[in-house]
Amino acid sequence: MPVPTTVKSKKPPGAGLKVAKPASKKKDEEEGVDQGDGWDEWAQGKALIKPPDQLELTEEELKEEFTKILTANNPHAPQNIARYSFKERSYKPISSVDQMAVHFVLEGNLIHVDSEEARRQRARQDQTDGKHWDWTFKLFPEKPAAEAEAEPDEEIPENPVIEETSEIVKEERPDSVEAQIGKKEQKVTNQFNFSERASQTLNNPLRERSCQTEPPPRCNFSATANQWVIYDAYLEELEKQEKNKDKQKTFSAKKEEDKLKKNKMSDDVTKVVKVVKIFERMVNQNTFDDIAQDFKYFEDASDEFREQEGTLLPLWKFQYDKAKRLSVTALCWNKSYQDLFAVGMGSYDFSKQGHGMLLLYTLKNSTCPEFVYPTSSGIMCLHIHDRLSHLVAVGFYDGCVAVFDLKAEEGGAAQPAFKSTAKAGKHTDPVWQVRWQNDDMDNNHNFYSISSDGRVVSWTLIKNELVFSDVIKLSLEGALPECLEVVEQPTCGTSFDFHPKIDFLFLVGTEEGKIHKCSKAYSSQFLETYQAHNMAVDAVKWNQFHPKVFLSCSSDWTVKIWDHTIRTPMFTFDLNSAVGDVAWSPYSSTVFAAVTTDGKVHVFDLSINKYEAICQQPVVAKKKTKLTHIEFNPIHPIIVVGDDRGYVTCFKLSPNLRKKPKEKKGQEVPKGPEVEEAKMEKLLSLLRDKHKT
Repeated sequence: MPVPTTVKSKKPPGAGLKVAKPASKKKDEEEGVDQGDGWDEWAQGKALIKPPDQLELTEEELKEEFTKILTANNPHAPQNIARYSFKERSYKPISSVDQMAVHFVLEGNLIHVDSEEARRQRARQDQTDGKHWDWTFKLFPEKPAAEAEAEPDEEIPENPVIEETSEIVKEERPDSVEAQIGKKEQKVTNQFNFSERASQTLNNPLRERSCQTEPPPRCNFSATANQWVIYDAYLEELEKQEKNKDKQKTFSAKKEEDKLKKNKMSDDVTKVVKVVKIFERMVNQNTFDDIAQDFKYFEDASDEFREQEGTLLPLWKFQYDKAKRLSVTALCWNKSYQDLFAVGMGSYDFSKQGHGMLLLYTLKNSTCPEFVYPTSSGIMCLHIHDRLSHLVAVGFYDGCVAVFDLKAEEGGAAQPAFKSTAKAGKHTDPVWQVRWQNDDMDNNHNFYSISSDGRVVSWTLIKNELVFSDVIKLSLEGALPECLEVVEQPTCGTSFDFHPKIDFLFLVGTEEGKIHKCSKAYSSQFLETYQAHNMAVDAVKWNQFHPKVFLSCSSDWTVKIWDHTIRTPMFTFDLNSAVGDVAWSPYSSTVFAAVTTDGKVHVFDLSINKYEAICQQPVVAKKKTKLTHIEFNPIHPIIVVGDDRGYVTCFKLSPNLRKKPKEKKGQEVPKGPEVEEAKMEKLLSLLRDKHKT
């Protein structure tokens, strides 16, 4: 609020002062200047003008202090800037914002007269010119002594300073005619920032060099080329090559000796490592001796009283500390070493993608994996070669596929032996499944992969690279009428499986819930399309015994059994939760198992019960834990189950879950794949008859 204040009158500066110079006084009188003008106005007090809307405040209110804090923050600076953090793989707000606002910037080339650079400039100019140009204005120039003595009695005027300065100005003006006639014009340089530089580069002197070579010696040669001459020439060349080989062998032998000497210590360490590994297995087997005894000998006697129901006995639990935050995305048993299985670690959550890990466990040691291969991207699927058990094909979330060689040396074991690149036709979306196939005509190993980009690709291992070829491209059909031009829209492939007996036949599950029956020979069309599920098909599996039957599961809570010659499912089971994976048993054509996201394992035997599971058992400690994959051991009556917390648990099937027909006295029970195929065919024939009726 404006506070009324009193204004005191003040005399103007210079008012009432007497001038001691008579010359200037006379001049003022001649010009008629009145010095007393305006004195009355200053002498009178100024009246206060109070605005009509001014508030009347008390003394306490007037004495009250209001503090205002001034900050250097710019009110117009943005406060919600977010930038991408490559370290955390997400957008993060920026805490520190630049608050400085620049209103005007002008770069100049002036320097101060008293600065060091100006002094150096004057010194350089004195050296060049021999004189220093004085820019100071001299009001009192020095006179010669003779003139000063000759005029001692001269009257001093009343105002000598003004008269002398006027004469000096007349004499010293550089633009006057006298100064121009008497003096030559001197070039005045800029005293603030002036530099005159001139330079010229030196031209390199030209040199000429000439030389002349001696002509090579010449000789005339003539001969007749007979067979024995050619033969002798070949023999001489072979002898030279053998000598070179001998030299290389001796040289390589020396190198190997040097390597052996250097690797003696490493060999000793490897021997110790093998011994330590054996000791570790012995200690673990002694520690978990009760589990090993259950695995080998325990049979649940209570199954005799349950009739058609069975149970799962928990055995080992596999866990790796460095893979705790990763989910189990793939499981596969080794066909050559039945106690060894591979685990793929990654994440199904696209917002939590990061590194992955390939682990290989053995039942002989549950505390630590046998092999550990860290990867830069999450692993989505894997498959171990049936015959060459050291080759593991892996599919990644970033679209790459790779092959790990377990026999590789320790130095290169961390990296895959083969890996696809963007130039080599890698997928543009996550790879959901890989499968090894029989070798091609040139005995090259090959495997297939399927991805969300709609491509089914064949990969061939040739020398040190992966060669790809597209087998089929999935697309939506029938979306538009035939009269319109249809633009092919790719569909996402989620799973596939190859027929165990018909080499060219395979099934493909899609994200739309359809299952396509395809052939390697036809890349432009499907052999059959099944309207299978309402959501994405998580897995399709051919039956290992019956050539017409396959199994499918989906996130729509259902598991369905199909005959590929019929478009409708033969069996449908609702498990009341999203199904993560299914697997056929290796010992029976009618037994299969499924895992759901509510943490339960469901085991079915169609020969015992065609309507519901004979075993439905929760196998997780925490309710929110989701089961992701399940696999049967090829020989032992056990299964391994993986969850989204990185744990792999091993269970033993009770006798009711692997029941076989009882032997009659004097009769042998028929065994073999033909019996299993007939058992499944009997069930299917009953359903086919119902469909016909």
